[in-house]
Amino acid sequence: MRAPAQHHRLSISPRYLLSCALSLLGNSVAGVILPLILLATTGDALAAGTLALICALPQFVIGLVGGALVDRFNRRNISIASDILSAASVAALPVVDAIWGLSFGWFVALGLIGAIGDIPGMTARDALLPAVCEREGRSLQKFMGLTQALDSLVVIIGPALAAFLMTVVGDASALWFTAAMSLLAALVTLTLPRSIGNVNGGIECEIENNPANSQDGSSKAEDPHRPARVGAAAIASDAKRSLIAGIRVLFKSDALLRSSLLLTFGIVMIMGSFQGLVLPVHFTAADTPELLGYVLSAMSVGMLISSLAYSVLAHRMRRRSWFVLSLTGMALSLLIMGLLPDFPLLIAGALLLGLSAGPASALLGFFVFDRIPAENRGAALGTQNSLMLVAAPVAVFVTSAIVEAWGEFVAGFVLIVLWISVTLWALVTPNLRRLDDVDSEKG
Repeated sequence: MRAPAQHHRLSISPRYLLSCALSLLGNSVAGVILPLILLATTGDALAAGTLALICALPQFVIGLVGGALVDRFNRRNISIASDILSAASVAALPVVDAIWGLSFGWFVALGLIGAIGDIPGMTARDALLPAVCEREGRSLQKFMGLTQALDSLVVIIGPALAAFLMTVVGDASALWFTAAMSLLAALVTLTLPRSIGNVNGGIECEIENNPANSQDGSSKAEDPHRPARVGAAAIASDAKRSLIAGIRVLFKSDALLRSSLLLTFGIVMIMGSFQGLVLPVHFTAADTPELLGYVLSAMSVGMLISSLAYSVLAHRMRRRSWFVLSLTGMALSLLIMGLLPDFPLLIAGALLLGLSAGPASALLGFFVFDRIPAENRGAALGTQNSLMLVAAPVAVFVTSAIVEAWGEFVAGFVLIVLWISVTLWALVTPNLRRLDDVDSEKG
């Protein structure tokens, strides 16, 4: 029995990690290039915010339905199909640009097609991880650490690579690289055994997908050997039930979890607006769009360093001390960056932001995974991701309106004020003041 396990250890894990890295690298490059192309095409910052807002509701629905699909169909196959669809939607942009010319309508249409691929694909790939670990007898906790380290490296490389590609081949042509990465990710996933994508092939799916584990304790479990209903009505019902259960777990049952998520939402909305709109507008106006990639890479380098340092030194200080130090550093760094200074100081601010953000990010992530009951984890995390997909675009739209009316410098100042307000709230709110006592209060 050991020989097959060793064989899988040599083959499945590296291919799974390579597939994840290729998909994330393509998305990382696209995340830098697409806002710049949209700004160059429309010349309108409000268009970028409007696009995000238009796509927000469909993405929210796709996130919920995608979670239901991932719990019903082979997760490996969903991951493959999603990467192929994502590659096609990105590759269509330079094709459309060459034949008809890009317009706002094309960005909306292709953005929605890309969301249909990206969101369920991300969920399916995450759901494959426990099955890979089970097949090889690996520690799930250690393997998650490996994937997170790989993700950090890819996020560092992606923006810098985007800057290089824009300099060498231009904005639209650089998207061919993004499409190629998504297609390669699908091909690598295709080499994985189909069996690891079975819904009953992971170590946690029987817990998360069994209706008998509902909070009301009812025994509505279906026969595991009977095929699940796959009709549209059944999937919609699953998505609705997942949303209700997720909201209850996230915002009603645990005060610390609720405060952690509200802080996370604030960080995502403010930083998403700054990275996804204010900085692209600033560098586009200065006719140096390629510099955006270097700023984001500096931020990612700092994040990687601080995350690794926290993992080693976490027990040297109290959680509250790490939390205060991290939030204070983040506030100072955004104060620097929000004023949109010269490029060297902007790079320094980005590096400081990354160096400061690691502990807070680790703590907030820990509280989410630690406080959510295992039997509700799928619904809660799916709901959280779907809500994020709405919150961030709404913030970007509001920021784009400010940029259009008063310019990126005023928008940067508004984001500074909001960031400081969120920081002060996080430092004084009771649920986040007693972080070292939460273990005894859990449950």
